[in-house]
Amino acid sequence: MTPSQKFLTKLGLKDPSPAPDSHLSTNDSPPNSRRSFIKRSALGGITLGGACMLSPIEDIVAQSTQKVSRNSAPSDLKITDMRYCVTTVLGRTAIIRIDTNQGIYGLGEVRDGADVRYALLLKSRLLGENPCNVEMLFKKIRQFGGQARQAGGVCAVEMALWDICGKAYNVPAWQLLGGRYRDKVRLYADTPEAGSPEAQKKLINYRMKDQGYTWLKMDVSINELKNKPGTLVNADMWRNAQGNLAQWGDMNNPMSYANTLHPFTQIQITDKGLAELANVVENVRSMVGYETPISTDHYGHFDLNNGIRLGRALEKYRLAWLEDVVSWELTDQWKTLSDALETPCLTGEDIFLLKGFKALIDKRAVDIVHPDLASSGGLLETKRIGDYAEENGIAMAMHQAGTPVSFMASVHCAAATQNFLSLEHHSVDLPWWEDLVKTTDGRKLITKGFGNLPLTAPGLGIELNEEVVKQHLHASDKTYFEPTPQWNDVRSHDRTWS
Repeated sequence: MTPSQKFLTKLGLKDPSPAPDSHLSTNDSPPNSRRSFIKRSALGGITLGGACMLSPIEDIVAQSTQKVSRNSAPSDLKITDMRYCVTTVLGRTAIIRIDTNQGIYGLGEVRDGADVRYALLLKSRLLGENPCNVEMLFKKIRQFGGQARQAGGVCAVEMALWDICGKAYNVPAWQLLGGRYRDKVRLYADTPEAGSPEAQKKLINYRMKDQGYTWLKMDVSINELKNKPGTLVNADMWRNAQGNLAQWGDMNNPMSYANTLHPFTQIQITDKGLAELANVVENVRSMVGYETPISTDHYGHFDLNNGIRLGRALEKYRLAWLEDVVSWELTDQWKTLSDALETPCLTGEDIFLLKGFKALIDKRAVDIVHPDLASSGGLLETKRIGDYAEENGIAMAMHQAGTPVSFMASVHCAAATQNFLSLEHHSVDLPWWEDLVKTTDGRKLITKGFGNLPLTAPGLGIELNEEVVKQHLHASDKTYFEPTPQWNDVRSHDRTWS
């Protein structure tokens, strides 16, 4: 046995012919020759420079195999199944798992409040496909996505495909998006409304002092003006049975306040009401100081004119942004709002695909775009949104209100996008939220208000903590990744053109 053969034997490469699951051709010959080994290395995607070709075989093997995963043959991967579980995060949030013929699987998330069937519908369109063809499969299924939560299935699949692809090639998802700009991702902590300034201070102290967050978001809702005479015009007819101006729920009544677009309620805020809402913001600003950015959201359903009046009343507090003052599709109204105010204006959490953002960006109708990766199209499409905004001098923040699965998908995307500002964390007050997953490289999910990027862990860099997930399954569906054969068959012709 030659020295070279002895060295190959130590590396477990005594027979350099392909393993049974390899994607390399078995027609190379002779199988034991140095030339054949180098040829197969090159075919496997390993580049050997001219100087390396003249190096001893030991050096060639060491260089060409140091990063090669021996656990998969990416070109031979096939999707074999899609399964799910439904958690209680944000009321109802589903996690999907896409399985393959090589034991590699990927995790994705159907956006909070969306039906898991948005994802299951896509299973029949994916079976037998190679999951590493992410963009091709995304284009195949994106026609089944829509705005807001209707995009939940398409986005969940896209997340899971990148998770599989990263595992197959043994690289983190951010690497597949083109590399990273940052090693950790700044988070902004969602802070709900409180019944008193004292209760609000307790929430804020927990976020800033205990948890270390450096950016906050708070609600400034006209519902805060309940039982305060002289603060609103035309509000009483819109209140629900509890006397609240509830912005969600009552889906069976299309004429309810929750389901009536902002311009169509004719609710107005009086000067007294504006002063009350300004006082809410002033209390928070006095607690945190001016070094900490404060964003605002969930004002209620009122028109553009009152949005401008409220924006001007809050301008002296130097807010980081005003979010979703009117519906995202009202581009011209957003342009009017942005031109009228010095405070940055932002929207986007319900927009599906880059083409939905283009009018807002092209007209400079917003100062910041705000996609939710679980609605905007997944990792690659969200990066494309950020890149397009960057070309037009517009920054990107990211909305996120789900499980650690969509959180980590968002962390990877944020790390790979240069004009990124901050990512939402909506479950600060859930003590078990981080325990839903385990990181595959041992890192903490969040440290002092920053999401930690996996620098080497492949894919999304997480696995489910099954015991914890099972403790938080939704009461309506306690199944846990059961087989879903009823979704295997394609029963329609899906082409969208003739």
